[in-house]
Formats: sequence, structure tokens, C-alpha cells
Amino acid sequence: MIVKSNVEKVMKLSDEELQKKIDWSKIESILNDMVGVLHEELGWFNQEELDNTGKRVAKFYKEWYEQSQWDQFKLFENGDMRYGCEKYDELIVLRDIEISSMCSHHMLPFIGRCHIAYLPDKKVCGVSKLARVAKKFANKPQIQEQLTNDIVNYLNEELNPQFVMVVIEAQHMCMKIRGVKDNNSKMITSAIRYQDGANWKTLKEESLKLFKIN
Repeated sequence: MIVKSNVEKVMKLSDEELQKKIDWSKIESILNDMVGVLHEELGWFNQEELDNTGKRVAKFYKEWYEQSQWDQFKLFENGDMRYGCEKYDELIVLRDIEISSMCSHHMLPFIGRCHIAYLPDKKVCGVSKLARVAKKFANKPQIQEQLTNDIVNYLNEELNPQFVMVVIEAQHMCMKIRGVKDNNSKMITSAIRYQDGANWKTLKEESLKLFKIN
């Protein structure tokens, strides 16, 4: 089953284009105001923090945003005999990709690992590109379910593989330091895309074994 997504192709923007597109000074100003209100009501910050925390957070958001604009997903022919490469028709797996994202409900981090498996058809990619895709989509506030879908949809569209599976397991700070205050739970999400005719159930089982999720 081939599933089409609405993932937009994101252009790699220059620093000058980013500055024109986004008003970072406005973001910094609002963050300064927020820190000021928190201090006024709760007394949380010293003077140095009142002067500089908004600037630091805005800088972090800018860095995070720029990293999410990566779009250099280079593809290779699967079985390009010009380079003596035979066609590869088994699963390709990269597991334990470290990811850090932020829950869009409470603006607190969730941190964990992403595992990717795909069965190539006509195209393959460099292994580092799988890790870069996971990190590309991790760099924004979101729920874990959406992150999982974004990664699998992007890989499905770019590689058009016979099968692709993404699993994310992460711990959420919004559960550790607030609310239920559960220090040990782990959230696991998965998503699969496959072409018609692919033996996806067998491929799913093999992928999970190779991921070695505890």
C-alpha cells in the first residue's frame, strides 16, 4: 500500500533569507516579556537572567529551526553496476538514533531513540541521511505520534521503498517533572508504509527483531 502524505518539501534557506522570513527580534522581545512576567509574579530570576534569558532562548529556537531546514537527501541507484554495486534486496536498518524534541502540549522535552528500517526498491541513501532525517523532524514542538509519521512519510516519498518502518521510544519530561511524575515510563510509537504486494507483516517482524527494543 503506497501512502501519500502532505509533507512539504522544505527549501534550504540562507542566513539572509531566514532573517527576512522570520522576525527573530520579535520572538526575543516576547520571550523577554514572558520572563519578566514570570519573575514579577513568581520571583524566579536574577537580574542577569532577566537581561539575557529571552535572548538565549530565542537563539536556541533559531538554531533549532535552521537545523530543521536540512534538505540534502541524496539518493543512489540500487545496484549501479558502474560502481560494481549489486542490487540490494534485504532490509537496511539503522537503530538507536538519538533524538531530542519538545512536547507541543507543555513545551517540555522528550528524549529517546529512533529506529528506521527499509527494504529498498530502485533507490538507496547513505546511512547518515537516515539519522539526519530523524533529527530534521525532531527539531520543533510536536507530539511523538506526529514526529513518527513525519519521518516515515518523508522516507517513503524520497526513497519510494518496498517497505519502510519507523519506531520511536522516548521519555517525556512532561510526565517526569509534572502531573503523574512517572520516572520510568517510556512511550513507543511506530509507523509503516509499504508498496502493494510487499510482505509487510514478515518485514515488520524482522524489523522489530533487528531494532532489539527492550
